[in-house]
Amino acid sequence: MNKKSKDIAVVGFALFSMFFGAGNLLFPPYLGLISGGHWLTSLAGFVLADVGLALLVITAAAKCGGELDTVLSRAGNNMAKFVGIASVLCIGPLLAIPRTAATTFEMGISPIIGETGSIIPIIVSVVFFLLTLILTIKPSKVVDIIGKVLTPALLIALGILIVIGIISPIGVISENALIDKSLFSEGVSQGYLTMDALGAAALATVIIASIGERGYNNPKDKVKITVQSGLVAGLALTLVYGGLTFLGSMLSSTYGIDTPQASLMVVITNSLLGYPGKIVLGVIVTLACLTTSIGLTSAAAKYFSSISNNKIKYETIVIAICIFSAVVSNFGVSTIIKFSAPVLEIVYPVLIALVVMTLLGDHIRNDNAFKGAAYVTLVISLLSVGSNLLSLKQISDLLSLLPFASIGFNWIVPAIIGAVVGGLIKGKNNNKASISKGA
Repeated sequence: MNKKSKDIAVVGFALFSMFFGAGNLLFPPYLGLISGGHWLTSLAGFVLADVGLALLVITAAAKCGGELDTVLSRAGNNMAKFVGIASVLCIGPLLAIPRTAATTFEMGISPIIGETGSIIPIIVSVVFFLLTLILTIKPSKVVDIIGKVLTPALLIALGILIVIGIISPIGVISENALIDKSLFSEGVSQGYLTMDALGAAALATVIIASIGERGYNNPKDKVKITVQSGLVAGLALTLVYGGLTFLGSMLSSTYGIDTPQASLMVVITNSLLGYPGKIVLGVIVTLACLTTSIGLTSAAAKYFSSISNNKIKYETIVIAICIFSAVVSNFGVSTIIKFSAPVLEIVYPVLIALVVMTLLGDHIRNDNAFKGAAYVTLVISLLSVGSNLLSLKQISDLLSLLPFASIGFNWIVPAIIGAVVGGLIKGKNNNKASISKGA
């Protein structure tokens, strides 16, 4: 293997591990459980919302030099700051990073040691984020630590579990799904909850910096290697998701939709391997969550240091994130997921709309098109989330009439209309954030 291929593999494996964290372990088996024999349908929605969108985002970010604010800037400074800060907070100390430690305890540690007092989760979170701090404080080492050491161990453990599950089925797959609503739409919703598309925008900075340190200084080379590494990560994610969803589907005849997501992987590994399975799961969960915590902490620290013009040092932000996340993680996985869903359903669509327009940036000269798409998408997202939280049936019914609402994309047509109308309004022509920057 030549140097370039090796670098692509290492960076791709590192990216896989940064993506593959708490939610990526929780959601695919549950999708399999509720989908039964139709698990491929929900898997398709999940892969689209997770892998597909993450690859789009990381490609757009790479072509903008890895800067999240550059991807968002043509929608205006206020919108760029809102989406940028909200995205990084979601994949950072508010939601995703604390969830890694909470999942490590609930899925990896608790099944092994059994019932514990309230002090044990606190100890686990402190140790977990101490490790994150040690392995993140030097940003130049993050990708190598993850790609060369932690990812191979994670893939081996996951591979063992999935292969054994295929060879020795743990149950009979139900012919019928356990839910009435669209399985594809449910897959999309669960894909949102992984936060990988949000993470991709921030992680691009870490990946591109690592690629530059490997001697690839030409902007075109950086974009090309970033995209190729993303494809390696995407393929690995899709294969693992398929295996985990299939394992979950084998429990669809014996477990119900009220089965806690964090408990499902415990059931699967225990059924396949008995008590040793709990050890295997502990290794998988700890590696998956630690690699994600390292990647996201580094990415979030880089972002907040950059928007402060480096007035706040990277190391200082890393320490603050680790301390804050250790506290939040003790609220538990279910609480964190419950809080994260509405926030993500507001931020995700706006980010996706702007990412797609950035990829088409060379053909969209008027910045008002970006602004029109972003603000209309934000309004639709706010109405969707607000009507669900406040049980405003009339608004929900109205929004359900929009095209693609049944699969979770009711904002697409309004975003296109917003872009067209915005493009007709005379405004500044600005192509600085288009893909030409990295081309």
